[in-house]
Amino acid sequence: MKPDEFRKHAHELVEWMAGYMENAGNYPVKSQVKPGQIFSSIPDLPPGEPESFENLMKDFDSIIMPGITHWQSPNFFAYFPANNSPASVLAEMLISTLGVQGMIWETSPAATELEEKMMDWLKQMTGLPEEFEGVIQDSASTATLAAILTAREKIAGFMINEEGSVTNGQNLRVYCSDQTHSSVEKAVKIAGIGRKNLVKVLSRADLSFDPRGLKNAISEDISKGYTPCCVVATLGTTGTTAIDPIRELGEICHEHGIWLHVDAAMAGTALLLPEFSWMLDGKEYIDSFIFNPHKWMFVNFDCTAFFTRDAASLIRTFEILPEYLKTRTRGKVNDYRDWGVPLGRRFRALKLWSVIRTYGVKGLQEKVRYHIEIASRLKGLILAEPDFEIVAPVVISVVCFRYKPAGLAGEELNKINEKLNHTLNDSGKLYLTHTSVRGIYTLRMVTAQTNVTAEHVEKAWDLIKSTARSIAFK
Repeated sequence: MKPDEFRKHAHELVEWMAGYMENAGNYPVKSQVKPGQIFSSIPDLPPGEPESFENLMKDFDSIIMPGITHWQSPNFFAYFPANNSPASVLAEMLISTLGVQGMIWETSPAATELEEKMMDWLKQMTGLPEEFEGVIQDSASTATLAAILTAREKIAGFMINEEGSVTNGQNLRVYCSDQTHSSVEKAVKIAGIGRKNLVKVLSRADLSFDPRGLKNAISEDISKGYTPCCVVATLGTTGTTAIDPIRELGEICHEHGIWLHVDAAMAGTALLLPEFSWMLDGKEYIDSFIFNPHKWMFVNFDCTAFFTRDAASLIRTFEILPEYLKTRTRGKVNDYRDWGVPLGRRFRALKLWSVIRTYGVKGLQEKVRYHIEIASRLKGLILAEPDFEIVAPVVISVVCFRYKPAGLAGEELNKINEKLNHTLNDSGKLYLTHTSVRGIYTLRMVTAQTNVTAEHVEKAWDLIKSTARSIAFK
C-alpha cells in the first residue's frame, strides 16, 4: 500500500471508527451468529494475488461485524467492562504507527520513562504506598502469575529457578478464598506449585475472604510440614465484587512471612474516589497489587498496572541477560523486560497518558462515581419489586439479583433465571451474564460501560421485568 493509498484509507477508517462509537448501541449486543458461521464464510485458501482494501472492508462489514459482541455498547452489562474511549483509541493509533518494541530502555527511552511516570501517577491517584514501584503488564492473569512466581522464588531462596525443583523440599502452599478469580488456579499450575497446593478458604456470609479460615488453614499446613508461600486477596471478586479484608489478612501474612498479593483487577479503579479508600485499609502489608485500567478506567485492552514493594525480588525472578541484550545503560535505568514474563513489550503507557490527560483526575472520578450511583439506583429498583431479590451486597458497579416469583423454589428458580438470562441475551437488546452464589443462579448487571447512562439501565430493567413475567406465565 502506497502512502497516498494509506492516507485515503486511513481517513475512511477514522470515519468508520467515529461512526461506530456514535452508534455502538444500535447493534445487537451479543453476536447472533451460529458456531462455525464466520469460519465457513472465509475462503479455505489464502489469496494468491493482492486484494484491495475496499474489498477487505466489504468483507469486514459482511462477515466479521455480525460475529462481534459489542463490548462498547451502553447496553453491554455482562462480565466486566472492557472499556475504551476516544483518547485511548487515538493513542492506540499512535502506538501502532510507531511500532515500538519497548523491551529495554535503549529500544525506546520514551516508552520506559513514560511508563515509570504513569505508574507514579496511578500510585498517587489510587493511594497506594509511596514505596511501591510499578510496571504495566498485559493482563491481570499474567500479573498474578508474576506475583506468585516471585513469592515462590523468595520463599525458596531463589533456588527453584536454578535447580528446577519446584518443591525443593518446601512443599509450597498458596491460599485464596473460594471466590477468587480462576487466574490464581492457572498461575499455581504454571508455576509448578500444583493445583492440589492451592488452598481455597470458604468465604464469609458477605462472600469475602475469611481471616479465621486462613489462619486455621495456615496453622494446619505448617503442622503437616507445608510451607505457606503466598496469599491472594481480592478487591472486587469476579462473581459479586466482594471486598476482602486486607488488614486482617495482612496481619496473618506478616506473622508468618507470607507474600500478600492483592487482585483489584476491576474494583481498583474505584480507588480513584476518596470515599473508597477504605478498601486499602492495611495496605502496609501488601507485597504486590494489580488493577486493570483496561477494565474501568477507559483505557482499551491491554493495560494492567502491577505494583510491588519488592521490585528487587521481582527482577531477580525474571531477569536473564543474553549477549544481545547487554547495554551500557544496564543498572542505570529500568529494563522492563526483567519485570515479567514477556521479552517483547508494547508502548501501553501512551494510552494511559492520553486518557489521564484528556479526562483529568476529576473527569475520571466523575464517570466512575456516576457508574456506582447507577448501580445503587438499580438496586433500589430491584428492591421495589416483590418478585425480584438482591443476592449479594452491592459494593461498586455490579448488581447481583434474581427473579423470584411466588410458588417457585430451589432448582425451579435456578432454571427460570437461566431461561430469563438466555432469552434476554438472544433478543440482542442487552447482554447479561450470571454467577452462582451459594448454589443460586444469579444474574449480574455491570453498570460500568464507558457511555452507559441511568436511562440505559432503566430501559434494560423494564425489559428484564417484562421478559421475566412473560416467561413465568408460559
